[in-house]
Amino acid sequence: MTLPFVLGCIFFPVCFAVFRWGLQNHASLQMERQEAVLVASKLVSSVQAIMASTAGYIVSTSCKHIIDDQHWLSSAYTQFAVPYFIYDIYAMFLCHWHKHQVKGHGGDDEGPRALGSTWAVVRGYLHKEFLMVLHHAVMVLVCFPLSVVWRQGKGDFFLGCMLMAEVSTPFVCLGKILIQYKQQHTLLHKVNGALMLLSFLCCRVLLFPYLYWAYGRHAGLPLLAVPLAIPAHINLGAALLLAPQLYWFFLICRGACRLFWPRGSRPPSPYQTQD
Repeated sequence: MTLPFVLGCIFFPVCFAVFRWGLQNHASLQMERQEAVLVASKLVSSVQAIMASTAGYIVSTSCKHIIDDQHWLSSAYTQFAVPYFIYDIYAMFLCHWHKHQVKGHGGDDEGPRALGSTWAVVRGYLHKEFLMVLHHAVMVLVCFPLSVVWRQGKGDFFLGCMLMAEVSTPFVCLGKILIQYKQQHTLLHKVNGALMLLSFLCCRVLLFPYLYWAYGRHAGLPLLAVPLAIPAHINLGAALLLAPQLYWFFLICRGACRLFWPRGSRPPSPYQTQD
């Protein structure tokens, strides 16, 4: 267990606690507990996304040789960020729990009834956020060991590019906060939705073709020849990482219709698809 990992275990929960306390106790805000929990969780996610994107930009622009060049931030930030994914599973559940309470499904009853209600909330949370929980679990149990151990110091450029996928997250978080305060009709909501759509497309969907193109340029191969020139397990890993991004992007595109063509069909809001 290294220092960045320990710092991450401390930083993200403390950051959440400080944000929540400030939102509840600041004289001009004084939010209710459930509001403060939701907003604080989104602020922490935005902080992590900004840090990850900044680290990714520094790493990717510093590595001139995309295979052999190394940067200390690639390993350090990866270890620092792992606790975030564990924390965020809990933070998402906490938000779900408070929404459940606000809707009047919770209670202070003790005994089997309260226990049954708790399990119902847990099942509802896992059903609603299954893909996100699975994504976070894969990041901790699979991607982290692969990026720290299996790479053996190779490919920091690619890891830096992957970290920059977090560019879209602050827009997602802001959108959810605006929805919480029923600001869907505002210009800010529409502009934020457009920026989220564009950043998600560029940094999460088109990222994978770009990585293949970058390797092809390095190896002197055309883009279409790259999948045949690299090991099958790398193609499989890229496909597994890309699949949920395509699913979320599809939902975001559907939700965008609600922002810009409100008189048409009423698909889910784009902010309810990705975190």
